[in-house]
Amino acid sequence: MRSGPVVVLLALALSGCNAPSEVSRGAGARLYADACVSCHGPGARGDGPLAKDLPIRPADLTRLAADNGGMFPYARVMEQIHGYPGQFQVMPEFGSLLDGPEVAWRAPDGSNLRTPRPLLDVARYLAAIQEGS
Repeated sequence: MRSGPVVVLLALALSGCNAPSEVSRGAGARLYADACVSCHGPGARGDGPLAKDLPIRPADLTRLAADNGGMFPYARVMEQIHGYPGQFQVMPEFGSLLDGPEVAWRAPDGSNLRTPRPLLDVARYLAAIQEGS
């Protein structure tokens, strides 16, 4: 059963209610607690309170580097978080929630990209919580 926008809106509405103490430091951690905990869970393992109601289980965000040969996939993660209209079926598009001053970010291919600071903060937080890489 596909719940579509209702689940997404519910997730966004409830996300602020689930800010756990273990996710409590830094801008990226605060953004994660505000927008991601409801689906991905306080430990980022895909076990948030809304996970069981989603048609696809949220990803375990602590294994992204391990599943990518030990390298954290910054570009892929930021693309997924930011979202593109219609590209992702379950994950909400957070682009407008992550607007902010742009900073220079050096991509793995060496190119410098202007990236919204909040988006980079969340990606850096996720990189910091990687396990088994």
